[in-house]
Amino acid sequence: MYRKLNFISGRLYQDFFFLFLILLFITLLASCTQQGSPAPLEEKAKIRIGISLGTLKEERWLRDRDILMAKLKELGAEVFVQNANNDDEDQLKQVKYLLDQQIQVLILVPNDLKKAATAVQMAKRQGVKVISYDRLVTESNVDLYISFDNIKVGRFMAQYLVNRVPRGNYLIVNGATTDHNTKMIKEGYDSILKDRVASGNIKILAEEWAPNWMVEYAFKVTDDILQSGKRIDAVIAGNDSLAGGVIKALAERRMAGSTLVTGQDADLAACQRIVEGTQAMTVYKPIAKLAEKTAGMALKLARGETLDTKDTIYDGKYFVPSYVIEPISVDKNNIDETVIKDGFHSSQDVYRYRPKKLSQGTTP
Repeated sequence: MYRKLNFISGRLYQDFFFLFLILLFITLLASCTQQGSPAPLEEKAKIRIGISLGTLKEERWLRDRDILMAKLKELGAEVFVQNANNDDEDQLKQVKYLLDQQIQVLILVPNDLKKAATAVQMAKRQGVKVISYDRLVTESNVDLYISFDNIKVGRFMAQYLVNRVPRGNYLIVNGATTDHNTKMIKEGYDSILKDRVASGNIKILAEEWAPNWMVEYAFKVTDDILQSGKRIDAVIAGNDSLAGGVIKALAERRMAGSTLVTGQDADLAACQRIVEGTQAMTVYKPIAKLAEKTAGMALKLARGETLDTKDTIYDGKYFVPSYVIEPISVDKNNIDETVIKDGFHSSQDVYRYRPKKLSQGTTP
């Protein structure tokens, strides 16, 4: 009996000992696993980017906003957007709001080329980098100006008209004087027109500047000239919206199409007018390229990296880093290979009111 009890207790001791070893092995294994695996990293704080838009009135600015936001978020940034609706004071208040969000970079589309310098100063005082997007803020020493070649935009419009109307009466309806782009566009078209004006081949009936790019102003200017009995052979309009106002005034006298009108931005309505024959041309500016480049440079600025810019532009006081993208002249002959091929507008939308075959002068 005694031996039997000893045998049982021995077996129990062995079972407990092996169980202890198994538990010890599991504990050591878990400990080694935890020590060998890296501790979960704290999520890096996202780069915070603020976008202040002077306006969303024109179609193109909606596109800029949407593509910019998408590209920045794709790169992992947190994005804050404000729209000033052509109000300088509101833009300053909105920039202050964006700075309160602890942004590292401000992408600024100024409503006024001079007044927006105050917004740049506010940002710089807080160590925030500033990108002057599409429109230059003057005398402010921004960290980057990025846009299209606006001088070339003006050249494209003037050269298109001169090739087709080498002699005649020209009307020029520029955009707002508060937008630096209008000055560069003027520099561009002046370089093409000045000799022809000096020779008397081209007469400038009027050279107007539409406050806040008002379409109604473009309509009134055109209507007043037509009511005076003067003939308009060609029109340079500051953008496609202004071109629309001009064409509306021409259409009331059944002159839409006979007077050549140019614009810029390749708005959908303008592209539709081009295939219909009431607008002669527009200047296409591939916004996706501009927005993508801006997003990449914004993140570089936020990280303190060097920008890949070689050019500068004089803002009236400082030479600031500049990056410009080439625009493209578009009329009915190349609209398919440019605006539509790039996916900027669909063929269905462009030819919505004018079937493609009819616009090309063939029988459907």
